[in-house]
Amino acid sequence: MAEPRRRSLRRRITASATAVVAAALFIGALAFYGILSVSIHDATARAAESRAEQLATRIEAEGASAVAELDDDIVQVLDDEGRVVAASEEADSGDLPHAEGTVIYDDEPMLVVREELDDGTLLLAVPVEDDQQTLATVALLLAIAVVAVVALVAGITWWVVGRALRPVSRIRAEVDDITADRLDRRVVVPPSGDEIAALASTMNRMLDRLDAAATAQRRFVSDASHELRSPLATIRQHAELAQLHPEATSVDDFAGVVHDEGLRMQELVDALLLLARLDERAALQRDEVDLDDLALAEVKRLRTGGVAVDASGVHAARVRGDARLLGRLLRNLADNAARHARSAIAIGVIERDGQVLLTVDDDGAGIPGEERERIFERFVRLDEARARDAGGSGLGLAIVRAIANAEGGSVRVEDSPLGGARFAVALPASP
Repeated sequence: MAEPRRRSLRRRITASATAVVAAALFIGALAFYGILSVSIHDATARAAESRAEQLATRIEAEGASAVAELDDDIVQVLDDEGRVVAASEEADSGDLPHAEGTVIYDDEPMLVVREELDDGTLLLAVPVEDDQQTLATVALLLAIAVVAVVALVAGITWWVVGRALRPVSRIRAEVDDITADRLDRRVVVPPSGDEIAALASTMNRMLDRLDAAATAQRRFVSDASHELRSPLATIRQHAELAQLHPEATSVDDFAGVVHDEGLRMQELVDALLLLARLDERAALQRDEVDLDDLALAEVKRLRTGGVAVDASGVHAARVRGDARLLGRLLRNLADNAARHARSAIAIGVIERDGQVLLTVDDDGAGIPGEERERIFERFVRLDEARARDAGGSGLGLAIVRAIANAEGGSVRVEDSPLGGARFAVALPASP
């Protein structure tokens, strides 16, 4: 399957930052240009109005003929009917528009203002070409500045993002080289202390977990192979004995061996399948389960087998979980206690502070403190339980912990009041 085309994060960040800055600068430039244009227009209009007032005062004092003496002003005086009665030398190219505003007069842009006289109207035209040139120059400078700043922002963003993502590229390349047989490798954590360093640390912790899981899996496969090889070897040895020396064994003896070893293999496979299911976090059945009933059932089973069991500590307690798995947990603990007890076992169930506490005690040799976590590992047997008949498959307590964890609880080993070991399982009480 073809690898999907990657979109460059560096390119997208640069494009986004550049677009935002460009939009902000463009809007700012438009606002600045608009404010400057209005300001210049208002300043020119105020100056024109002030000049028109001065000329109106002079005309009122000297008469309309005074405008003929003006050299630089474009002025016309109108009578009450709108006819031109006097004009300055600069205003001889035609009548000025009577309306105020910007007009084209003598092929030049002009701002026309009106000033009312006692017997007419004064029109004054002020050139605004310089204002327009100023605004055009400002617009050009703003355009150049916006383009330059946008280009600068794009370049800096491209460089900064590239520098920031460079460790990511290294991490990606290093992780890409890590295979199942090289899980001991780790990525280099940059000294920056930022999110990239946190990503590298997280990646290393993930690799630690994968490495530990792969190591445990290899050990588990090796131990499982060894455990399965043992009954197969026993069956093969008896088969070869029966084949080579038929007088040394009987069909019944051989059938008994095959039956016993077959049961052992079946129990081992069932245990492995259960652990695999629990490891995969498969959905469990959730029912109301009376844990005290399950405990009393185990007490009855052990007593039927001739084991002395104290059940005075069993009290009513209910949990929510899978009854079949909880029964398997109790049976494994009961069988473990029966295997190591000298003469007495005690089983207790009590609800306290929102939890149900299940305890299984024995008066055996106990478990050393340094071994109390290791016994929950798969295929682990303590020295006194190395014998196949006494120690089982080495999966019983591993199943107990897996079930307890799957049911939201925990299991631990303590010293027992009977002198041996106490297995204490804490499970959430049913609401």
